[in-house]
Amino acid sequence: MKSASRILLISNSTVYGRGYLDHVEQEIKAFLGEGKCILFFPYALYDRDGYAAKAKARFAAMGYSLESVHHAADPQKAVEITDAFFIGGGNTFRLLKALQDIGSSAGSNVAGPTIKSTKDMPIVQPRSFDSLGLVPFQISPHFQDPDPNSKHMGETQEERILQFLEENETPVVGIREGAWLICEYGAVTLKGEAGARIFRRGEIPVEAKPGENIVDLVGGPNGN
Repeated sequence: MKSASRILLISNSTVYGRGYLDHVEQEIKAFLGEGKCILFFPYALYDRDGYAAKAKARFAAMGYSLESVHHAADPQKAVEITDAFFIGGGNTFRLLKALQDIGSSAGSNVAGPTIKSTKDMPIVQPRSFDSLGLVPFQISPHFQDPDPNSKHMGETQEERILQFLEENETPVVGIREGAWLICEYGAVTLKGEAGARIFRRGEIPVEAKPGENIVDLVGGPNGN
């Protein structure tokens, strides 16, 4: 597999009032550059054919050729010759189990050392919670701030992340919807409009604003 030295981590594929990947289309184009062949990993959803068709049509509209790895006659060769990987969202446990079963890799929730900070239900059981380790921090996409007016008495997402840090040392980046991270050249840059919240064990959570390089808080894509 080609070295995953440049990583785009998107909190969500759709924002309210817009279509699939519309809010991040320009970022995707800038990120991919001259690369035209995309290999899609549809394993987070049950309907892999439908998911692949949706992604293929969307990337075609942006001028890219996308093929799904589950349709490839030789998945290993497909991995070796592609320009970029795109991993669709869905259930993290289903995705990780499939990646472990086929021995392949890539993804947003699965980009960190483990999937322990996911909010998904464990509808299947992977061999372990260990994921790809492309970045040295945990990802918590779709991060929602506590609503002071809510009557919901269950745990907030922030409380669950703090519980994770009671047992683990790895920093967690809560990426709000409409935000994403660009990990390249030793930097981790927050982009989009919604911002992010960074959690570190034993420390007060820190707000990160769009345009900031948060590498000193979370570490870099190469473990820097």
